[in-house]
Amino acid sequence: MVPLKPYYLGIKEPEYPRVVTSQKCVRTNDIENVGRTARHHTFFEMLGNFSWGSYFKHEAITWAWEFLTERVGLDPERLYATIYLDDDEAYNVWHNEVGLPENKIFRFGQDDNYWFMGDTGPCGPCSEIYYDRGEKYSCGKPTCGVGCDCDRYMEIWNLVFTQFDRQKDGSLPLLPHKNIDTGMGLERLASVVQDVDTDYETDLFTPLIEYTCKRAGIKYGENAKNDMAVRVIADHVRSVAFMLADGVLPSNDGPGYVLRRLLRRAVRFGKLLNFDGLFVCEYLPILIDIMGDPYRELITQRPVIEQIINLEEEKFNKTLKQGTELFESEIAALKSKGLKEIPGDVIFTLYDTYGFPPELTREMAGEQDFSLDEDGFKIAMNQQRERARASSKQKKSALAGDVYTELENDYGSTVFTGYEKATDSGKILALLTPEGRVDSIKGSSEFEIILDTTPFYAERGGEVGDIGEMKINGLTLKILNTVPHGKIIAHTAKLESEGVINVGDEVVCFVNNERRSAIRRNHTATHLLHEALGRVLGRHVRQAGSLVTSEFLRFDFTHHSPMTDSEIADAERIINQEILNNVALDISEHTKDEAQALGAKALFDEKYGDVVRVVNVPDFSMELCGGLHVSRTGDIGAFKILREESIGSGTRRILATTGMNVLVMMQKLFALRNSLTALLMTDEDGLKDKAAALVEDLKVLKNQIQAAKLKELLENSERFLEREELDGVLLQTGRFPDIQANMLRDIGDKARARPEPNVVILASLSTDDNSCQLVVMADDNAVNMGINAGILVKEACAILGGKGGGRKNLAQGGGRDGARLEEALKKIHELVKTQISK
Repeated sequence: MVPLKPYYLGIKEPEYPRVVTSQKCVRTNDIENVGRTARHHTFFEMLGNFSWGSYFKHEAITWAWEFLTERVGLDPERLYATIYLDDDEAYNVWHNEVGLPENKIFRFGQDDNYWFMGDTGPCGPCSEIYYDRGEKYSCGKPTCGVGCDCDRYMEIWNLVFTQFDRQKDGSLPLLPHKNIDTGMGLERLASVVQDVDTDYETDLFTPLIEYTCKRAGIKYGENAKNDMAVRVIADHVRSVAFMLADGVLPSNDGPGYVLRRLLRRAVRFGKLLNFDGLFVCEYLPILIDIMGDPYRELITQRPVIEQIINLEEEKFNKTLKQGTELFESEIAALKSKGLKEIPGDVIFTLYDTYGFPPELTREMAGEQDFSLDEDGFKIAMNQQRERARASSKQKKSALAGDVYTELENDYGSTVFTGYEKATDSGKILALLTPEGRVDSIKGSSEFEIILDTTPFYAERGGEVGDIGEMKINGLTLKILNTVPHGKIIAHTAKLESEGVINVGDEVVCFVNNERRSAIRRNHTATHLLHEALGRVLGRHVRQAGSLVTSEFLRFDFTHHSPMTDSEIADAERIINQEILNNVALDISEHTKDEAQALGAKALFDEKYGDVVRVVNVPDFSMELCGGLHVSRTGDIGAFKILREESIGSGTRRILATTGMNVLVMMQKLFALRNSLTALLMTDEDGLKDKAAALVEDLKVLKNQIQAAKLKELLENSERFLEREELDGVLLQTGRFPDIQANMLRDIGDKARARPEPNVVILASLSTDDNSCQLVVMADDNAVNMGINAGILVKEACAILGGKGGGRKNLAQGGGRDGARLEEALKKIHELVKTQISK
């Protein structure tokens, strides 16, 4: 809501006076309740509509009622409304215009029915709409009613009438306009429409839950502890994927900390279901199938999402088992002493050594009825900061020092030679498997190898890690990834042939230099892009994140509005001109103070030591950076922006590529252009107009074809319909290929206009994908006999693998499985008979 505040205050004029939104939301203030209750989520979609001076209470209330009862198909008898204590205007609309009985309208005070943006600013009374889910969800108390904490009366929509501007003294002057802000949770609405007990049983979650149960070999609903774990995983997978798709990266503070905490919580609950190995990315295809259509970022960012999840999950997996063992042993020791509080130094060790967020430790402790020594934890954190400032090495103890810390204590830092070399030799210091350190490796399973010296670049600062090969005594190791752990560089490796490698062996390293060269081009291009954006858009532009791969570069930056085509073209021109200038880069090392004095810019989310590398493109840009770069700007070859988009308020994202990737893309585009100009018999200049004319012609032809088809069907509807009399009601059933829903309704209107009570059932089967659309209509006589078209369609569409609903006299829906149409029609006939008999 905060970005919209200027519109409410009249400071800024909105581009549109009315908007409708579906907003992705992440909220973790009730994270411990996620999985325990029916409706707590960390990720949810908030549906809303807004008006700034365009419409107000009358429209908001009457349109909300129409939407819920006529469009969504909810039973009006089960809906209730609450209003603010003295809001007689809202009461009159609900009672006199909507027709809601007085006993279904409740007046509540400021805590329940008044909305504030903050201590000051836009505010106003609100009206909440509740749905009665039935007695089986009641707490059973005599006082149970609207506003009760039980699950019977569920709030589904909040209509806020934002009309006042609260001042510091508490006064409420009117805003320049009367405004509307409504909010309705999609998950909650779905649970009502689909008539299920919890949000987790809606089609937004069930595919994720079914996969979890199948993987775990359990049945949902049989074990409360397992059910909670299943729900937590389903919920957190959604949050993690969307946060990553929107550019949030794991970190130890801010949104990145929330992301890391959610991912680790999901992993821990997976372990409670006995999941082995990495599993979170297995849910991405399912999530994309559910939500990829409206949220394309899940698809376009999938490689990034998978990479980061796997890295984080792998890192956490390595310490989860050890950390859990420490936690359980500490709990056992405390229980034996009759104590119920976990000491602060243990909490700190779990956090610092094993990667347990304090919130995770708190949750695990709560499961055992233990509390945390929060003050002791804060003291331990402050002591660590002091040790870090003094650059003192950590000492080993029974509670501190995972395998990487031990290696760093034993051997110091891995020597990185990759700035100058792509091939180098080194000595194996350690071999790591999921079980821990080993002296030798035999076989083809993946493991980690630690060298004293390596040319392989470890992923950091947004630049992906190197891959390649290592040769050992005639054996070949495939290097799949390179990641840092403090000052230790770990190589994820796989033995490509039969043999044995041992700690102490000498190896020769071969970085995949072709891939590295592409990464170098893209990385240097991010520096040129950063400077070019500052020149084109203004010096307020700052980097907010990046990802550098061999295929593309992704650059997030602060800016308040979309870039225009001319601004994108200007940025590309500046960068490509610098590439043509073929300037030699000057890369040198300095202290941080010296680098700052030189004017070097620091990059997003990169940690710097006392000595930093300064990457200088003379007379163009200068930045601190520990990554790999080309020698001269001309080595980049070419630069092209592929996409520019928003990733949040005030933050934009550019996806771009360089080198031969640009050539390949241009060749494809030119080939496409040549094909289109030949096909449309025009030149390049006339291509756009010719295509637009064809699209318009096609639209006209489609309308003419549909009109002709509808005319024929209406004129001959008698012979297209099967008729059957059932207990005094005439059933008219028609099946049509590739007919639009509005045409089905037109045919139904004519067929329904018969004197006897009748129900019209019309279906359209798609010849493309075998999907099916269904329309059911009933005249007033049939409705008076008990027919409810909404129920008929809902039940039939469930058989078709879809959903639908509507009013008693008109309902529609559809499904993907048109092959089951006859089964669905048979179900409708059975239900008609049942409804009449009742």
